[in-house]
Amino acid sequence: MIITQSKLISNLDSSPFHTEGDMREENQSSTLNFILLGITSQQDQEDVVFTLFLFIYPITLVGNLLIVLAIHSDIHLHNPMYFFLANLSFVDIFFSSVTVPKMLANHLLGSKAISFGGCLTQMYFMIALANTDSYLLAVMAYDRAVAVSRPLHYTMIISPRSCVLLVVGSWVVGNANALPHTLLTASLSFCGNQEVANFYCDITPLLKLSCSDIHFNVKMMYLGAGVFCVPLICIIISYIWVFSTVLRVPFPKGVLKAFSTCASHLTVVSLYYGTVMGMYFRPLTSYSLKDAVITMMYTAVTPMLNPFIYSLRNRDVKAALGKLFSKTISS
Repeated sequence: MIITQSKLISNLDSSPFHTEGDMREENQSSTLNFILLGITSQQDQEDVVFTLFLFIYPITLVGNLLIVLAIHSDIHLHNPMYFFLANLSFVDIFFSSVTVPKMLANHLLGSKAISFGGCLTQMYFMIALANTDSYLLAVMAYDRAVAVSRPLHYTMIISPRSCVLLVVGSWVVGNANALPHTLLTASLSFCGNQEVANFYCDITPLLKLSCSDIHFNVKMMYLGAGVFCVPLICIIISYIWVFSTVLRVPFPKGVLKAFSTCASHLTVVSLYYGTVMGMYFRPLTSYSLKDAVITMMYTAVTPMLNPFIYSLRNRDVKAALGKLFSKTISS
């Protein structure tokens, strides 16, 4: 009986389900904390950044929420272009909310710590929402291209069913791109320095902190960046199609109006992709705390500017916002 119990204990110790590595990983996931260094290492500058984010975040929430409510409340805006815009604003609300509240709370509490699980969760949603944002911008470009180049077939091509499928597809691709990066990062070991050179958990500084072999992770990161940039190629093709059509044929007023809405979209695309590509399309070793300023541009500033870019240049949205304010005041 004693021999049997000894063998059983020995088998459990050597079982593949109870390896030393697994126990280390479980211990790491429960005890490891990262330190988010923020955007600057200077205390007086941190106070300025905190005040800036405290100003940016409410404007982002209110601005994007107003766009969603205005489009929902005005029947004249119940068409594909504004359906996609409402979804973009919806994504931007979550995009900012993944990182900014944590940064503000850390500053107020005097702590820069984030748990391993919290860090992975933040990274997952940042990658998923950034990709969803990217694909929605491509969908909006395609919508404008069809409106300008195929106006007579527009309602048939961009049907309600197509709109839903395009938006759902954007969410699916975004989450599908985020999942492997999160799982691969979760399998890494972190030892020694645990200071993340950013105000949120981004994949690039996390890979720099790992003491595991990250060659495969880096390859997957560049592959993910490629998936992220597929919409940019679609946007470029869409606008080549638009401009070639505009230069080739004279258009009625309605089509010229559709073409005029492209300017707002191009502004948003330039801001978004310009900052993202400046951040990720370079060697991993060149990343430093100074680059956190670039991430602030596309995670906080761009989502704040989007409602202004689309509403200030669009009379229909401004009219819908006016009606929304009038209803709110009268009630």
